Amino acid sequence: MNAGLLATFFGTGGRWSGPCTLIIDADASVEAVGSDAIIQGGQKSYSPRLITGRVVADSVRLLPEQAALVAVRKHVIRQSSGDDRVDFTVLVVNMDHVVGIEFRDLRTLAALGIQPPDLEK
Repeated sequence: MNAGLLATFFGTGGRWSGPCTLIIDADASVEAVGSDAIIQGGQKSYSPRLITGRVVADSVRLLPEQAALVAVRKHVIRQSSGDDRVDFTVLVVNMDHVVGIEFRDLRTLAALGIQPPDLEK
């Protein structure tokens, strides 16, 4: 993806942006489609895994000098005791392997100077 376009979205001043989904040209993400289970006799049943190049990130930061994006995702895992365990995944991606970025709202269009569509009709 064009470095100037990435700088438009994420800035070059070392700030965190997000959330978004990075689409990269590699099988970089493995997601469970359902939940794993232990069935009769202690045998494990694993849900199918989806391998994709879509990486969901809570925050992204551009490192222009290194030609990389740093993506951070927060995972909250509910324990059987009722407590939550918080884990983080950090992914460093070469900018040349980013083929797209998906944002959850229309505010990003303003950074491109594009008027959002009128979808209220």
